[in-house]
Amino acid sequence: MRLRAVFIPILGMAAATETCSAAPLQDALHAYGIQAWHIGRLWNFTLGLCVLVFSAVVAAFLFALWRAPRSDAQTPPDLSSLERPERRIHRTVAWAAGLATLGLLALLAADVFTSRALGRLPLQDAVNIELIGHQWWWEARYLDPDANRQFTTANELHIPVGRPVIVTLRSDDVIHTLWVPNLHGKRDMIPGRTATMQFRADQPGTYRGQCAEFCGLEHAMMALLVEAEPNAQYEAWAERQRQPAPLPASDAARRGRDLFLSHSCARCHTVNGTGATAAMGPDLTHLAGRKTIAAGMLPNDAGHLASWIRDPQTLKPGVYMPVNRMRPDELQDLLAYLETLK
Repeated sequence: MRLRAVFIPILGMAAATETCSAAPLQDALHAYGIQAWHIGRLWNFTLGLCVLVFSAVVAAFLFALWRAPRSDAQTPPDLSSLERPERRIHRTVAWAAGLATLGLLALLAADVFTSRALGRLPLQDAVNIELIGHQWWWEARYLDPDANRQFTTANELHIPVGRPVIVTLRSDDVIHTLWVPNLHGKRDMIPGRTATMQFRADQPGTYRGQCAEFCGLEHAMMALLVEAEPNAQYEAWAERQRQPAPLPASDAARRGRDLFLSHSCARCHTVNGTGATAAMGPDLTHLAGRKTIAAGMLPNDAGHLASWIRDPQTLKPGVYMPVNRMRPDELQDLLAYLETLK
């Protein structure tokens, strides 16, 4: 049973990956934002310098083997170096130490220049997002000076191409780390502290983020999709997110809404426009518009959603969502309602 609990999430992640067709999904070697480009340039410089040093060490080792005198078990030891200093070797070691010091200073300088470049991103007309890490999902609050224009979503970030994004990071429980390698480096999220990440996506696409700090049993199942899209498309998406959930049109959807509000769902989740206002789990106001469920683990379709509702512990052991015992007809009504939340 435990093997099945491990194997099913792996298949689920593979299926979720297939639903996100835009490439690349998660690749630190291909930058699609200026911040990631600076980090990639530092990586290339570090890699090149380390390869040069490694090659020099191997070459010196091979040269020493080639020049070493040959001997056998009967050859007496050569102790002449104890009586006279080997100045040539001393000079060689001194030059090697000097070059190593210059290499370390070059790495330090490259790191300082990269850090300064990361801090010079223009922030005019920036999108402000507060991202909160939970075990094991992401809560995203889109901030605005006008409180009526703020909204909350989960496990997906939509950002406009070419505009800076300021993400305020904090954790609700344990240490998490946000990493979207195509757009920026890693940022720790430590309980009781606030961190900030600033980046810009320069090309549209779907970029996969990941919690990069072990945060519990399902750490590997804590993904975040970042959708970079043209500004007009982003603004249209944001305006839809500000709207309350639509009223269900069919009898099945209405029964599903009543079941949602009377069942344990409303004790953990929010659906704006209804009596469900709890904040223990992800905001579900526009659940049907998301590509995945369970923090990027499963594609957002009726079959996977039904499996997740019935027994999330089998798919993601340790998750806080409880097992839901309901009749098949009740589950179908609930799915009919959740599919209206677009």
